[in-house]
Amino acid sequence: MRKTLYLIICLLFALFVGCKQKDIASPEVKESKEAKALLQGIWVDSETENVVFKVQGDTVFYPDSTSQPAYFKIVGDTMILGNSATKYALVKQTEYNFWFENQNGDVIKLVKSDEESDSLNFSTKPTEVLTVTEKTERDTVVNYDNERYHCYVTISPTKYKVLSTAYNDDGVEVSNVYYDNIAHLSVFHGQARLFGKNFKKQEFTSFVPEDFLNKSILSNVEYDNADAEGFHFRATLCTPNAASCYMVEITVSFKGNVSMKLVE
Repeated sequence: MRKTLYLIICLLFALFVGCKQKDIASPEVKESKEAKALLQGIWVDSETENVVFKVQGDTVFYPDSTSQPAYFKIVGDTMILGNSATKYALVKQTEYNFWFENQNGDVIKLVKSDEESDSLNFSTKPTEVLTVTEKTERDTVVNYDNERYHCYVTISPTKYKVLSTAYNDDGVEVSNVYYDNIAHLSVFHGQARLFGKNFKKQEFTSFVPEDFLNKSILSNVEYDNADAEGFHFRATLCTPNAASCYMVEITVSFKGNVSMKLVE
């Protein structure tokens, strides 16, 4: 019994000492206020002389009206940008030079601007919200089994905002704000409406990962074909200005019932 108790005490002591040594060996790295102070001002590409961004306080501003300002901090030799905590390795930083690696591993070399006219690149207006799709209306006549049907689809921009990230020409992550769309889908048999519904992107939560859905817009809904199951439509959800999309099939039966499935 005494031997067992002695072993337990030794193990607990070793664990305690190991934890203390780990704490001593891994001190918390704090944000560098000096590095942040050096970064204040307007920075341009050393080769093209194009304005890349302006740093004011703890915020990075971009020279176009569609990109959201982003919070940043510098910890050690790393710049951490935005809510997504995108990291850029610092290569060189002085009062007038700022070199870092972008997401592609390229070294971006910036110099601090001394041109007063460069400040004109930064608008004091609110960030512009982009509309990806103009309102569209489609009326498709479908003849099936000697019967005539009409399929109506209307895509309309809304005031629902979607924050989407992308990379500019220097490989720096920027966030843009877009208006999402809403789609109205109706199916008529003569004067009788078999089906009618407004579709928002939230209708597709069972088929699209939540993280992707939050950054995407309902890009389109269009008629595909008709068969014994009913009328088939394709709904497309995409991230703005990107090739990444999900496609969901919407099927409206001849009795007006609706079902959906992810298109492989």
